[in-house]
Amino acid sequence: MNDIRQMAQYAPQGIEEKWYAQWEAADLFAPRAGVRDETFVITLPPPNVTGILHMGHCLGNSIQDTLIRWHRMRGFETLWVPGTDHASIATEQVVTRQMRADGIDKREAGRDAFLERAWVWKEQTHGRITAQMRRLGCSLDWPRDAFTMDEARNRAVTRCFVDLYEKGRVFRDLYLVNWCPHCLTAISDDEVEYKELDGSMWHIQYPFADGDGFVTVATTRPETMFGDTAVAVNPDDPERKHLIGREVRLPLTDRVIPVIGDHHADPEKGTGYVKITPAHDPNDFLVGKRHDLPQVICMDPHGVMNEHAGELAGLDRTEARTRTIAALEAQDLLPKVEKNIHQVGHHDRCGTVIEPYLSKQWFLRMEDLAAPAVKAVEDGSVRLFPERWVGVYHNWMRNIRDWCISRQLWWGHRIPVWYCQDCQQEIVAVDAPTTCTSCSSTKLEQDNDVLDTWFSSWLWTFSPLGWPDETEDLKRFHPTSVLVTAADIIFFWVARMIMASYEFLDEPPFDEVLFHGIVRDEEGRKMSKSLGNSPDPIDIIDSYGADALRCSLVMLTPTGQDIFYSESSLEVGRNFCNKIFQATKLVLGVWDESGLVAPTAAAAPEVGDLELVAGRDWDQQPAAALAAVWRDTFGGELPAPVVDADLMPEDRWILGRICATAAECNEHNGRRRLNDAAYGAFNFFRHEFCDWYLEAVKPRLRDEATCAAPLQVAVLNLALSYKLLHPVMPFITEELWSWLPPSTGFIAASPYPAGTAAAPFETERADFEAVMEITTVLRNLRSELGVPPGKRGAAVLRVPAAERQAPLAAHAERIALLAKLETVEVVHGGADPQPAGAGLAGDVEVFLPMAGLVDLDKERERLQKDVDKLEGWIKGCRAKLANEKFVQNAPEDVVQKQKDLLAENEAKVATLRERMAGLDA
Repeated sequence: MNDIRQMAQYAPQGIEEKWYAQWEAADLFAPRAGVRDETFVITLPPPNVTGILHMGHCLGNSIQDTLIRWHRMRGFETLWVPGTDHASIATEQVVTRQMRADGIDKREAGRDAFLERAWVWKEQTHGRITAQMRRLGCSLDWPRDAFTMDEARNRAVTRCFVDLYEKGRVFRDLYLVNWCPHCLTAISDDEVEYKELDGSMWHIQYPFADGDGFVTVATTRPETMFGDTAVAVNPDDPERKHLIGREVRLPLTDRVIPVIGDHHADPEKGTGYVKITPAHDPNDFLVGKRHDLPQVICMDPHGVMNEHAGELAGLDRTEARTRTIAALEAQDLLPKVEKNIHQVGHHDRCGTVIEPYLSKQWFLRMEDLAAPAVKAVEDGSVRLFPERWVGVYHNWMRNIRDWCISRQLWWGHRIPVWYCQDCQQEIVAVDAPTTCTSCSSTKLEQDNDVLDTWFSSWLWTFSPLGWPDETEDLKRFHPTSVLVTAADIIFFWVARMIMASYEFLDEPPFDEVLFHGIVRDEEGRKMSKSLGNSPDPIDIIDSYGADALRCSLVMLTPTGQDIFYSESSLEVGRNFCNKIFQATKLVLGVWDESGLVAPTAAAAPEVGDLELVAGRDWDQQPAAALAAVWRDTFGGELPAPVVDADLMPEDRWILGRICATAAECNEHNGRRRLNDAAYGAFNFFRHEFCDWYLEAVKPRLRDEATCAAPLQVAVLNLALSYKLLHPVMPFITEELWSWLPPSTGFIAASPYPAGTAAAPFETERADFEAVMEITTVLRNLRSELGVPPGKRGAAVLRVPAAERQAPLAAHAERIALLAKLETVEVVHGGADPQPAGAGLAGDVEVFLPMAGLVDLDKERERLQKDVDKLEGWIKGCRAKLANEKFVQNAPEDVVQKQKDLLAENEAKVATLRERMAGLDA
C-alpha cells in the first residue's frame, strides 16, 4: 500500500487483477442468504462465441454489475448467472472461413470434422470472453458458467422441442422461408434487415396464348418470372375480371399459365395485373395455396438459376436479372421501366440479399404461446423500461407469425427427429432411438438440420437453473429479477423468453426488462468490427482502467438512450479515479501525522442497509450520531472522542449532504436511472467533498488541536463515498477502502449507505450554500479583474437587513479562506466601495475593492485595448449590414447571425466602459 500511495497519479495496472483474484478466492460472487430474505437474480445475456466482446457488451455488463453489486451490498441473496451462446450462423461462418484458409472444404471434410474444429474455436473464444468479463469486474458466479450447447442445455432444448411437438405446436411443412444463398440456410423474419435501395420497376408484357393481345405486369424482380404459374386480376375489377380463365404465354419460355381472380391483385396498384410466383414470394405463395397452383422453383439454394430458366440456367440471380431484361427488350416485351425506391431484405449476419424460397422446414406455432406473454406486459407482471417499448412489443406480439426454427447448418442443436429408411416413420424423442417405433427397423437417420440459435436462448432464464429438472435453484431463483439488454433484440429474444417461461413454468422469466441504448461512434454509426470503429475493450482497460471505462459508460448513458462514444469520454472516468486517489492521499497523510489509531473492529459489518439517518438524532446529538454511523461503517469506535461543539458548520453541512446523496443514489438505482445515481455520487465527491469541504477544513486539519473532528468526518465521508461508488467503480473503491485504517473486510461485501430525502442539518445546509454562492461570486470577480492567484485583498458584503449582518459575519473568516482573501467585512447600508468589482449572491451585494489587487493604469490600458478591438469589429459589422447587396443576397440566417453578434459586442463594450468608469471613481 505504501508503494501505491507514492504514485503521483493513480495507475490501475495490477490493482484491478489483484482484487478480482481476491474476490474470487473468497467466493464473494456466490449467492448467500442476506438480511432481507429476498433474491436478486440476473442471467447474463450470453455473448456469442464468435470472437471478443465489444463496447455494447461493456455497457450492458457494466449496468448489470452495477445492479448486482448494489443489491449484494444491500443484503439481497444475489446471483448473476454467466454463460455464452453458440451463435449457430455466425460461428459456422467463422469456422468455415478458417477451414477455407487452411485449404479445407467444409463439405468435403464432413460434419464430424467440422464440429471438431468448431468446438476448438468455442473453447478458445469462451476463454477470451470470460477473461474480458473478469477484467471488466463482472461479479458473476463463475462455477455456474453455462453454454447454450453444453450437455445440460442440450437436454433442455431437446425436452422443449419434444414437448412442443407432442402438443402439436411444432410441425414440418413445405413453406416459403427467408433463405440466405450465402449461408445456405433459412432464417426467421426477425433476422431479416430491410434496407432502402434504389431500384427499378420493370413493366413486362405477357402475350395471350391465342395471340390476341397481352397483359402487362410490373415487377422489381424480373428474374423470378421463370417461376410464375399464373397472372392474377381482382375478381371485382370491372375492367379486367372478364379475362379470368384465359391463358398467357410466359415470356422467354414455352410455358402457358392461367389468368386467375384473386383479391391480392389491387386494381389501383401497379398495372392491375400481378405475376404470381408461389415459390419465390410470400404473398404469391398464399395465392398459390388458395388456387392450387404449381410451385415452380427457378433457382437453386445458392441463388443460381436452374433448368426452369431455360438458356439462363447456371447464371447467378444477379446476372440472370441483367440477361432477362436484355432478352425482354430484344423481344420488345419491356415497354416501360420506372425508377423505384424499395425495401430489400438482407441477412443481418452476412448482409446477403434474402431470397424468398420454397423449402421444407420445421415451424413453431406462435399464436397460443403469445397470448400469456401479451397479458404479462399488460398487467405489469413483466415491466419494460423505458416504457416506450411497450407499444412496440404489443404491436409485434399481436401480429406474430409462425417461427421457422430449423436451420441448414451443422453447428447447433441437431433436431431430435429420426426418419425410418424402411417405412418413412417420423420419430421424435429425447433420447436417440435404436429401432423404428413402427416397423422395428434399425435403419434410422437423424434430421440433418439444427435448431435456430434463439430456440436455446429463449430458455435462458431457467435452463441454467437446472430445468427441466425441478431443482432447488429453479425454486429459489426463478423468476429472475431483471433482464438488461439492447432493444434491438426485443423480438428475437425478450418476447420469446416471456413466451417460453409461461409455456414451461407458467410464470414470467423476469420481473422487468431494462433496455439500454446502442454504443455509437462520434459520427452516430453503430460500432462494429466491419467498420473498424469498435475498439477492443481490453486495450481500453489496459490504457484507462476498468473503473474509468465503467464510470464513463454508465454515467454518460441516460436510461434507454444511445451513447456516442469517443476516447475523450474516457478522460472523465480516468480523471475522476485520480481525483478520488489524490483526495484519499491527502486525508490519510493527515491521519498518519495525527497519531490517531483506529480501534480494532470486533467484526466486519454485515451486508444490508447502512442507516445514515434512521435512528440517528443528527440535529440534536450530532456527535453521538457520528459515532453510531462510524461504528456501523467500520465495526469499531471513533479513534478520538468528538463532542457536539467540535462539529463546525462545514462538518454538519457535508454530513447532511452525504445523507442526502445516499438517499438520491438509492432512489435513482431503484428507478433504474443508473446514470443519475452515478452522477450524484460523482458530483458529491468531486465538487462538494473535494472542492468545498476539504478546502474549508484545511486550516483545522493542519492544527493538532482541532484536526480530530474534521479528520474523522473526512475519513467517514471517504468510506461512505467509496460505498456509493463501488457498484460502478469496484476496483479503486476496494483498493482505497483497504487503505482506511479503520476498515475491515471487503467493501464488496459491506453494507450500502441508506439515507432519507429529509436530510439532517437543513439550517447548516442553507448557511453553507450561501457561503459557497458568495465565494463563487468572489472567485469570478478575481478572474474577471485579472487578480493574480497570490494576491489576497479584502471583500465587502452588503446585506439588505440589519438582522442578517451578524449571522453572515460568523462565516466571514470561512469565506475569506475559500476565496483566498485577507478579510471579508459584512455591512448593512453605506456607499459602494470604489473602485471595485461588484456582483450579487442572492440578495447579498458582493464587492471586491481593487486597491492593492490590480494595477489600475494597466487595467485601464487592458480594458481600452479590448474596447478598441471590439469597436473596430462593430464598425465593420455596421458597414456590412448597411450594404443593401449583402442584406438582400446573403442567406437570412447569416444576416441574422451578424445582427446578433453586433448586439452582443455592443453590450460587451458597454460593460467594459462601465468597468473603466469604475476605475476612475
